[in-house]
Amino acid sequence: MIRINDDIALDDSEIEESFIRSSGPGGQNVNKVSSAVQLRFDARRSRALRDDVAVRLMRLAGSKLTQNGVIVITAQRFRDQARNRADALERLVALIQEAIIPPTPRRATKPTMASKKRRLEGKAKRSGVKAMRGGVKVD
Repeated sequence: MIRINDDIALDDSEIEESFIRSSGPGGQNVNKVSSAVQLRFDARRSRALRDDVAVRLMRLAGSKLTQNGVIVITAQRFRDQARNRADALERLVALIQEAIIPPTPRRATKPTMASKKRRLEGKAKRSGVKAMRGGVKVD
């Protein structure tokens, strides 16, 4: 069980890990060892997440989300597999923790009198600049 907060805990069976070869520098180690981790988490079918949290999580995932609702996190920052596994899991937990927090609703406000005045003064000044651009009339 992976603890997210007091209410949410993910079951280990919901997370699928596969190991791939890491890209970038590292000499022969890169060619021999599969140290990068590709973590997959199906946010759409997860029983641990409420529907509203799952929707926010999928929106936050952005390009990490597949069309099937699976979040794919690739970790290859470190040279050893164990640290990459921990890094991928930390990133998933951080993403879920961010999705747990509901967004604050926007309250509609009116522009202040001073901001209206500044806007109109700016428009009048710009209008004057454009009016001066006209060609010289010759009679």
